[in-house]
Amino acid sequence: MSDHAIAGRWRAVQQQGRAALIPYFTAGFPTPADTVAALQSLEAAGADIVEVGVPFSDPLADGVTIQRSTQAALEQGMSVGRVLEQVQRAALRIPVVLMTYVNPVFSYGTERFLADAAAAGVSGLLLTDLPAGADPALERQVAESDLAFIRLIAPTTPDERLALAVRNASGFLYLISRLGVTGAQDGLPADLETQVARVRARSTLPVAVGFGIGTPAQARATARLADGVVVGSALVEALGKGGVAGAERLVRELATAVRGAR
Repeated sequence: MSDHAIAGRWRAVQQQGRAALIPYFTAGFPTPADTVAALQSLEAAGADIVEVGVPFSDPLADGVTIQRSTQAALEQGMSVGRVLEQVQRAALRIPVVLMTYVNPVFSYGTERFLADAAAAGVSGLLLTDLPAGADPALERQVAESDLAFIRLIAPTTPDERLALAVRNASGFLYLISRLGVTGAQDGLPADLETQVARVRARSTLPVAVGFGIGTPAQARATARLADGVVVGSALVEALGKGGVAGAERLVRELATAVRGAR
């Protein structure tokens, strides 16, 4: 799978006149045995794209909920190789995006990682700790691979760095709704519409918004402003408390909210 899988999904979503729902969960949580079933249930519940977190020992961008899920997965032996094997076994018809950090990619071997991920059915890659311009060689390698190169954009990203970030991006852009780490919040930022417009002015790629979105009401409000809605910590909590069935219930509620937003 390559960039066209994500682009094709966005076209289908946009033809329906709605935003895309992009749930995130940590591979291997609550247990490694749950990952394939979780992936398949999220697709069945109405996800348009799935973000799969690769467990890493130092997830600096993540809040307590995802940090705990990552630690639990690592303690049960999750690795990059196991994540790719489970994605391949799940055989989803919707695109899968891996969300990880640079270190696991380097440890696995960058060229090998990019090739094995594509072979496993992964469509895109988001490297949380790779700011635009930080490692031109790695950025070029990812951009030239079969994976869509999804870039994180922060509210504080200066215009010149934003232009640099979108230059070699593909698939979609992930706009962080607020500063800080991942985790559910009570409300959406007052300037979210302005932030989305700023990113759209720099790129024709779809803009998905994440960080702090955890309820159907928040997802519906975000779907009115952005092209996509990312929900992570709330879904990980649902998995932890109610297993795969609990996560599927939440995604169904979120999908209904997103589809009814416009």
